[in-house]
Amino acid sequence: MAIKVYKRNNSGRRNMSIVKPENVTDKKPEKSLVVAFNRKYGRSNGKISVRHKGGGAKRLYRKVDFVQNKLDILGTVVAIEKDPNRSALIALVVYADGEKRYILATEDMKSGDKVMCSKEASIKTGNRTKLSRIPTGTVISSIEMKKGKGSQIVRSAGSGAMLMSMDDKYAHIKMPSGEIRLINIECYATIGQVSNFEHNTVKIGKAGRARRMGKRPAVRGSAMNPVDHPHGGGEGRQPIGLKYPKTPWGRPALGVRTRKKNKISNKYIVKSRHKK
Repeated sequence: MAIKVYKRNNSGRRNMSIVKPENVTDKKPEKSLVVAFNRKYGRSNGKISVRHKGGGAKRLYRKVDFVQNKLDILGTVVAIEKDPNRSALIALVVYADGEKRYILATEDMKSGDKVMCSKEASIKTGNRTKLSRIPTGTVISSIEMKKGKGSQIVRSAGSGAMLMSMDDKYAHIKMPSGEIRLINIECYATIGQVSNFEHNTVKIGKAGRARRMGKRPAVRGSAMNPVDHPHGGGEGRQPIGLKYPKTPWGRPALGVRTRKKNKISNKYIVKSRHKK
């Protein structure tokens, strides 16, 4: 893994950087595993429903296998690829029966590695098995929250959770946020940390690069008129003039908890990420 920092030839290049993973294979995506998709660019019936989205370079969607339901069949990694739709790298796996699938690549995964999803899979980076078989203290990723639903959490670049302990029915898992959560021991998880851990060190450098990523400008509320934002108005640069900051629609912002107090899954949280 290497970070390339560009020369400061102009203001756009100053501090701009990209991540160049060493194990990425130089090949086009597998045709049978890509599909065209129409992004809505944050609009619904022509009206902006999500701000700061729009434009962006054309891209194909890679069909990543999050369920990994090919049990007890050995697979061989034939390529590690970048996916424009996610921060982590993806691995093209060819199984013993000839089928090809994309999976999320774990750290240090490379072409030629063998992977398997099985109840009896060995505890090796890249393999996938039930939580009940994984030793405590192991770093895991791509974790199921409901049995058979496929990986739902710990999927972004460089993320990894730790299996803290086990009881009769649930595993205690420490999430990347610090939250400790109960998950059924019959759920599957992948051994190892998600690839591309240096993704968050990238500096975009200039506005044009962000636009190619589909990100439109975000304007400060205090720079708007009163008709457009609660923070707007005033002669020159002024404080917001409110007890607390608000969204453009007048609701409390910044630090306000939005999670429902009686959410059903609250009972599975042993320690909240908000409490030290």
